[in-house]
Amino acid sequence: MTDSVYNTFSEYLINRYGEKTYKLPIALNPLYIDENGVTRSYTCPNRDGTCGVAGCTFCGEIGTGYENLPAEMSITEQIAANKAHIVPKYKATKFIPYLQNFTNTYMPLDTFRAFLEEAASAEGVVAVYIATRPDCVREDYLQIMRDMAQKYNIEICVELGLQTVNYHTLDKINRGHSLAEFIDAILRVKKYGLQTCAHLILNLPWDTDRDAIEAAHIMSALQLDQVKLHALYIVKGTVMAEQYEKGELELIGRDEYQKRVILFLRHLSPNIVLQRVIGRAPAENTLFSNWSTGWFKIRDGIIRQMEEQGFKQGDCCDYLNGAALRNF
Repeated sequence: MTDSVYNTFSEYLINRYGEKTYKLPIALNPLYIDENGVTRSYTCPNRDGTCGVAGCTFCGEIGTGYENLPAEMSITEQIAANKAHIVPKYKATKFIPYLQNFTNTYMPLDTFRAFLEEAASAEGVVAVYIATRPDCVREDYLQIMRDMAQKYNIEICVELGLQTVNYHTLDKINRGHSLAEFIDAILRVKKYGLQTCAHLILNLPWDTDRDAIEAAHIMSALQLDQVKLHALYIVKGTVMAEQYEKGELELIGRDEYQKRVILFLRHLSPNIVLQRVIGRAPAENTLFSNWSTGWFKIRDGIIRQMEEQGFKQGDCCDYLNGAALRNF
């Protein structure tokens, strides 16, 4: 834990790699040709009928990859293009390719191995982060990740989209998995010595402050390495956008969101790194995003409130290791 009110990703990267290290978003080409010569897509099992057909109610046609370069570009080309922008400006030499969009382990094993090796072997790469679903983590894929980590002497972090620990809400957003799959995936990833990260949306319409606190408890009990928080944004053309326009969703306000994030942070183990406490999405793609406020203003508001009230990440993390035995 640092002197900051919460354990920031930027400080973690400097402490871990000795200098500012940049995470580069990478979009994998989702198209492949099957054994019958038919072109198919492996974007997500919640879209192709494996777990569902409509996808999550909040997810748009391009997933979450707003900052990505075109998936038609190779990983090598995307890394080079990102470096061309970052290196002259920041003099950076260390990078983390982030396989970001959709479900990046939902593909044939050999294809996954080739993609991962291309990312891991690029010059200056110190880690690869892989976003996927909890129900798309399997032993043979994890073995490949561990092999690549050892071969190239890098770290690999598996980022799992959970969004909420409330199984009623998971059903409402058509997530296609429960909390159990997330717990199973985390335990499997840790067994292979890989890093873990969870994505959470703290202001889903059906969730409460208690859900945020319980999410912090579960992340801490599972000893995750990192957490990434998002505020819900309503993407145009989604099921959730239709619900929003019909007035069927009640969203909490900005002040309530900041309060909920603070509750989460106070109950979260101080050892867990926060990649971020608020996300962002382009206005042209959304009906609602961050209360029409800059993400940095919300982040700064959270930090300011915690400083003013003397709060720190983990100052309510007193519930583990047989806490009820404190009198003995």
